[in-house]
Amino acid sequence: MLKVGVLASGRGTNLQAIIDACEKKLINAKVVVVLSDNEKAFALERAKKHGIDAFYVEAKDKRKHEEKLDEILQSYGVELAVGAGYMRILSPWFIKRWYGKIINIHPSLLPSFKGIDAQRQALEYGVKLAGCTTHFMDEKPDHGPIILQAAVKVKDDDTRDTLAERILKVEHQILPRSIDLFEQGRLVIEGSRVKILPGDSWLEKYSYPDVLYSEGY
Repeated sequence: MLKVGVLASGRGTNLQAIIDACEKKLINAKVVVVLSDNEKAFALERAKKHGIDAFYVEAKDKRKHEEKLDEILQSYGVELAVGAGYMRILSPWFIKRWYGKIINIHPSLLPSFKGIDAQRQALEYGVKLAGCTTHFMDEKPDHGPIILQAAVKVKDDDTRDTLAERILKVEHQILPRSIDLFEQGRLVIEGSRVKILPGDSWLEKYSYPDVLYSEGY
């Protein structure tokens, strides 16, 4: 069973999706620790409700913060670290230690609309399709080899919140699936790309209408 460590700064809905997928045996993984830079993050409460160790790690000093993150992740035997709404940019030092073993989810079709409030950026730009992306983290923010993407239609009457809600529902699918693919050993990083080896698909068992899922989902 894959040991997963989750980094989260806010509500933790993606964390909840991972926990649910683990508990339902949808994926052969277990969240063993949750870490946050926000003492009041609800993600910490979600973890505790499921009997998962959860820690607030003070972030005033970036290097000490990351050293503590690394120490805790290592002490729990974490095999895959997951950024699930973690609002800090991790340093090259940390990324190098975890490269190929740390993934992130972002609420846009990268490389478009990096940074905060990607859903509002998409609406203001006037795109017809928005969505979400999972990727291996590298030394640049919201950058690195892409694992999965899913696209949703932007409706004429969408607000930032209605669009974000629809995207979030799909985030809750592709993030656990990305962990599943990692656990199966089906993700191969080839330069800037990720090759997904053949195997099962979630399209039949866990997909929404009017959503376009990338190959490998």
